[in-house]
Amino acid sequence: MQVRADQLAAHLQRGLAPLYTVHGDEPLLALEAADTIRAAARAAGHTEREVHTVAGAHVDWSGILGGAQAMSLFADKRLIEIRIPSGKPGKDGSAALQAHAAQLPEDTLTVVSLPRLDRMQMGSAWFGALEAAGVTVKVEPVGRAALPAWLARRLAAQGQHVAPGPEGEQALARFADRVEGNLMAAAQEIRKLALLHPPGTLSAAQIEAAVLPVARYDIFKLGEALLGGQVARLRRVLAGLEAEGEAAVLVHWAIADDIRALRRCRQALDAGQPLAAVLREQRIWGPKEALYERALPRLDAARLDAALADAHRCDGIVKGLPQPGWPASPWAALEQLALRLALPLAQPARSGPARRG
Repeated sequence: MQVRADQLAAHLQRGLAPLYTVHGDEPLLALEAADTIRAAARAAGHTEREVHTVAGAHVDWSGILGGAQAMSLFADKRLIEIRIPSGKPGKDGSAALQAHAAQLPEDTLTVVSLPRLDRMQMGSAWFGALEAAGVTVKVEPVGRAALPAWLARRLAAQGQHVAPGPEGEQALARFADRVEGNLMAAAQEIRKLALLHPPGTLSAAQIEAAVLPVARYDIFKLGEALLGGQVARLRRVLAGLEAEGEAAVLVHWAIADDIRALRRCRQALDAGQPLAAVLREQRIWGPKEALYERALPRLDAARLDAALADAHRCDGIVKGLPQPGWPASPWAALEQLALRLALPLAQPARSGPARRG
């Protein structure tokens, strides 16, 4: 059985399953999901708790799960937590997890915590056994588009809200810009607002004054902004990556990789292949699938050929070779490359002043 993280509390009110598997790459939400399960377990009398962290190749799985079948000496009910930070239990761990899932002990609740899993890991025998024997909670990251609503719900939980209408929407958008990619810090900023201001309406000025710029960006977010035609966000992510010391060569690779993938997709579509088959053949799935579906109809072969040529020129710049008509700064060149592709996708396309290099 699969349950979304936001459905977990309601599910637990209907009773506990004997096994929960929590997996995902958003630390705050994964921690909160595990906390919610622990609280329900305590309320149900699981007062004895064991925590095992699996690290390294040499793990005594018999010590972790072998004693689970034994009667507890201290309490009638136990909670056993198994944390696998790598997401790879190994051969012995795979066999132990499958055996445990096949014969779950009475009066014992098991919680397995994992990072984000790829398709191969989710298709493994050990994960399939866990999924079949209990409840799987997949922790999805909060995307940029959903972040203002997530912030609003968190504020509402502590009795605060923004003004209705455009003023409140703008305040939440600014809040989201300052904390994007860093939900742990975002939660702290929300708690800070509860300490600084009483329940009720928060003004945009109060939020602006209290919330620190704690956004964290990764290259995947750059791809989201690029393929979504989000020009302002694209500039902000590039500036954030530069400030955080990301290698310009790696950023160029990510942009060029999307350009090459889009070009291959465009060629296949122009040859008459259906979009779903093209994306599957190019191994484009997950969040990027929807982005490609929206971007490809507005990018023709000529535009993508030009973008690929621009990527070759930019490749030289990030490696220290100047190109006529291009900025000398690698980061300014990366912005120019990205904007040339993103602007045709923007609705409407609005461009601020160009960076100078």
